Amino acid sequence: MKKRTVGKSPLEVAPFMLGGNVFGWTADEKTSFAILDAFVDAGFDFVDTADVYSHWAPGHVGGESETVIGNWFKKSGKRNKVVIATKVGAPMGSDPAKKGLRKSYILKEVEDSLRRLQTDHIDLYQSHYDDLSVMVDEPLEAYKELIQAGKVRFIGASNFTPDRLRAALKVGGLPHYISLQPQYNLVEREGFEKELGPICEENGLGVVPYFSLAAGFLTGKYRTENDLAQSPRGNNVKKYLTPKGLGVIAALDEVSGRHNVPQAAVALAWLLTRPVVTAPLSSATSVAQLHTLLKAVDLTLTEDDIAVLDKASAWQ
Repeated sequence: MKKRTVGKSPLEVAPFMLGGNVFGWTADEKTSFAILDAFVDAGFDFVDTADVYSHWAPGHVGGESETVIGNWFKKSGKRNKVVIATKVGAPMGSDPAKKGLRKSYILKEVEDSLRRLQTDHIDLYQSHYDDLSVMVDEPLEAYKELIQAGKVRFIGASNFTPDRLRAALKVGGLPHYISLQPQYNLVEREGFEKELGPICEENGLGVVPYFSLAAGFLTGKYRTENDLAQSPRGNNVKKYLTPKGLGVIAALDEVSGRHNVPQAAVALAWLLTRPVVTAPLSSATSVAQLHTLLKAVDLTLTEDDIAVLDKASAWQ
């Protein structure tokens, strides 16, 4: 499998990022371990999580995903086979002090992530959400200290506006973000492609899109409002049940039929044809589901396939 570099950094990863938001939540520890083992055994290495996963679940406080991954590192001995990415900055419950990108908060929160992950360093530490209460250089100052201490190798950003991302990339004398984790998929193109995409291309940022399957809509299992009850995530895809959204599903049906692969694999493979994309990000709650997603990496879309998908999903 040919690896890709993350932006201009020397960090090399397989071209699919496994989302860890489900670990310790909709995938219990035993299932999570099986998914992680299958992922690494298949030759993949890029795993994403966040300090906040999964505080939204009843009885959870955040850190559950990192804890599961850390337990897996300890049990499996496979830490050296994984490029681990985690994030800081999302609200960790009702405490107003437990969120944001203040330098003091980052320096404290990273220690909690390292402890839960049972590792001495984080390969890619990402600003989960921008913090408009601080200047763009404040988190970069924290990251500089962490990089110098060997606790963080590289840094990335997520959910930044174009203006704030540009400003952060112009700061001198401090580390720069090497990647952006934006929402980007076949039914959510404009938000990334209009402004963020050109910034990433101009500055050589790697792109690891989240919601790569639009909360499951691009798997093809939601085609009418009656289908929404199939999953707790159903309400998240109702907005896509439009003529355009269903047109994208029809295009996925056409291309997946040509190649005899699931629609989800086609949707991820399309992202892999985008010049700035390093690795699409998606999660799996079973080993079988994981193998469905990994089919994307071996799928080579033709020019005709891409044209069909581009036409159905075009925003301009």
